[in-house]
Amino acid sequence: MKTCIIGAGASGIATAKVFAERGIDFDWFEMGSDIGGNWRYNNDNGRSAAYDSLHIDTSKERMAYSDFPMPADYPAYPHHSQVFDYFNAYVDHFQLRDRVTFNTEVVSVVAVADGRWSVRVRRDGTESVAEYGAVIVANGHHWNPRVPEFPGMFAGESMHSRSYRSPDDLRGKRVLVLGIGNSGSDIACDLVGVASEVFLASRRGAHIIPRYLFGRPVDTFTSEAGSKIPFPLTRAVYQVLLWLARGRQTGSGIAVPDHKLLSEHPTLSQDLLKHARAGAVVGKPNIDRFEGDTVHFVDGTSAEVDVIIFATGYQITFPFLDSSIIDPTDNQVELYQSVIPPDHRGLYFIGLIQPLGAIMPLAELQAKWVANLIEGAPRPSADEMHHAIDATRQALAERYVESPRHTIQVDFFPYKQTMEREIAATEP
Repeated sequence: MKTCIIGAGASGIATAKVFAERGIDFDWFEMGSDIGGNWRYNNDNGRSAAYDSLHIDTSKERMAYSDFPMPADYPAYPHHSQVFDYFNAYVDHFQLRDRVTFNTEVVSVVAVADGRWSVRVRRDGTESVAEYGAVIVANGHHWNPRVPEFPGMFAGESMHSRSYRSPDDLRGKRVLVLGIGNSGSDIACDLVGVASEVFLASRRGAHIIPRYLFGRPVDTFTSEAGSKIPFPLTRAVYQVLLWLARGRQTGSGIAVPDHKLLSEHPTLSQDLLKHARAGAVVGKPNIDRFEGDTVHFVDGTSAEVDVIIFATGYQITFPFLDSSIIDPTDNQVELYQSVIPPDHRGLYFIGLIQPLGAIMPLAELQAKWVANLIEGAPRPSADEMHHAIDATRQALAERYVESPRHTIQVDFFPYKQTMEREIAATEP
């Protein structure tokens, strides 16, 4: 039977390319009118979080698919428009564009007998249903905002970072950004010189890592061979490199967290500490409560604010899947190798990872493994997969601070090696 692919972002296009090469027949649905997913600025599927100044956080070499390098004239960290152009070139080069059905929403995916799946879609107000032998979920996980609640009422304007586009919309305003991940740090720096005041609040601070170390993109200091070094030694080496490259973070006004380096998804910023030391970005702890246009912080200080931007991450969401199939409460997902739900045959997830590195080449490897499984290669038993999931969850709990953002965390090279082993073990 045919396979169904949901989503035409970075993971969906990689999956379609692999399946097309392998001769796996598929239908492919995308809510928007074009490919690109999160990297299509103002995507009409309503799910892009790209803002005007957005650049990728991994170098172009690490982000590229295995057989389609990024253009040589791209900068080390391409702009979102260049990433979108790259995806379009990839789709056209491999003649995939005519395979995707645009402006089509997947309404429901329901298990039926013998491992088959019934998929209902809506296009131009009309719904239709078809059955498939497998379903590939590649709808992304950076689109359903998580917004925390605090006591009191805030009298000003508030938004999630997903809605942020340009600092010009906030000219002359007092802005508080809550969240010190990559988006929060980017937006705070973006507002310098435009907003009248910029505050950057966070629950526990973050180790701020520059995009470049000694003139090189920071991710080029990692390698496949280096990933085999014991993790404590890797952490120590990075700590020394970081200290040599940017000095101490103390005294900048950006809180140094209690947790160790690499115990959180890294926050990359070339400019945040510079702006903080100059007073252009004022670091604050977590919010305690609101009182009109006054925000009170947990350290007893307060600030008058016109706008709050919640850069507080996303809730993993599958609106077309019943929670009895997969329940992503608190971003916990029960998936073997981040791909297979153990108790449901024929359902696979591509790109549902948060790597220390880029998703794109890892999604490509996931798709190759899934192609082997669709073609009949055996998979582990449900018990084996549940055991592996429990072991992975324990390892994440030991490595990372407790947070919904770390439930799908993987290290680039170790996960790449895992996928390569799974592919090799399932080759005909």
